[in-house]
Amino acid sequence: MAHDPFLEQRLADALADLGTKAEPKKMFGGVAFMIRGNMAVGITNKSQYMVRFNPVRHAEIANWPGALPMTYGKGDMKGFLFVDPDVVSDRRSLDKWVKLALEHVATLPTKALNTAGTKKAAAKAPAKAAKKKAARKVKG
Repeated sequence: MAHDPFLEQRLADALADLGTKAEPKKMFGGVAFMIRGNMAVGITNKSQYMVRFNPVRHAEIANWPGALPMTYGKGDMKGFLFVDPDVVSDRRSLDKWVKLALEHVATLPTKALNTAGTKKAAAKAPAKAAKKKAARKVKG
């Protein structure tokens, strides 16, 4: 099931209207909006809103109306929640959640882009370089 492009556009518009340059990136069957290389908000393949925030505030924010646990593996992911789409049906409510994510992401360092494409490719890169160097020594 693909995510809803209308919901994606609402998030993109909210971010732009708040003066934020965000890069959409396909993730978890949907799209995440990255700010300086850090995931801030997104939509899953089930068209659920996802928001990232300071994990220290998890217990507080988990009690906000519309907050739903984001569970992968062994338990809840601290600092991440899903938000019921009905709760963010108006712009003011959506902006509340987007601003929460922006506040947190502003405190995070910029992440360098992985030019190798994937973590797996990045991990193999040093070994590949060593093989090429060894091959050059044998040839010349």
